[in-house]
Parts: sequence; C-alpha cells; structure tokens
Amino acid sequence: MSMVDEKAWRILSALQEDARVSLKTLAEVAGLSLPATAERVRKMEAAGLIRGYHADIAPEALGYVIKAVVAITTQQPYKQKFIEVLRAKPQVLECLHVTGADSCLFTVVAKDMQDLEQFLASINHFGETRTSIVMSSQIPRRGVQRF
Repeated sequence: MSMVDEKAWRILSALQEDARVSLKTLAEVAGLSLPATAERVRKMEAAGLIRGYHADIAPEALGYVIKAVVAITTQQPYKQKFIEVLRAKPQVLECLHVTGADSCLFTVVAKDMQDLEQFLASINHFGETRTSIVMSSQIPRRGVQRF
C-alpha cells in the first residue's frame, strides 16, 4: 500500500503500543504537523489499514484464570452453525479457520477447569476437539511490525 511509508510505520507502531496516544505525540513520532498526522490517520482508517482501537484486558484479573487453545474437526455441513454458536459464547476470544486436519483453532478463557469442561461439553457434538491449556505466553500478542 503506497500510504505505508516510514512515517506511516511510525504512526502505526505508536498506535499499536498505545491506542490512546495523543495526536500531538503521533505527530512528533512521525515528524509531521498535527493536521498532516490527522489526515494520515484518517486515510489509514478509511483504507481499512487501521481497523479499530482496543484495550488490552487481563482475563486473569477478571477471574478467568484458565486460557486454552482448542482445535476442532467439524464436518462441512455443520461449520457455519458451529461458528454461529462460537460467536455467541463469551468465553471465545478468537477463532481461526485453518488448513490441515483441523477446521478451526480458537482461544477460550474459563474461570476454572470445571467451567472449561462445561464449555467443551457444549460444543463437542460439532466434532472432535483437542484442547491445550496455556501455561504461559512466551511471546505475548504484539502488533504488526515492518520486516
């Protein structure tokens, strides 16, 4: 995308680090004027490059101490219904449609093992699940970087 030059990368990096960063700080980071920075951000939003601004919430601080990655193999006729069911479940943080033996990989949070077991029981009629409990995050979620 032609709008992603060095100054745009600086803006994107700053926004990914802190979505609440001030426009003044963004302008300083990018080496642009305030109006030019505002226009750059507006254009990146309009182009779909910036999709939103989010808070990073700690699930464990809210009592969700179990995090798991679940893989499922679902038959094609049931995939759409399965995705609809997952969308309605607040425990699901993310769902990825993947290639290979699995249909989807998704991340869930739970209050405890019993809560996780109940969640899995509510979806296992859609197919075979394989669950991995997350012990720690070796590389925490990070923004897109230039490489």
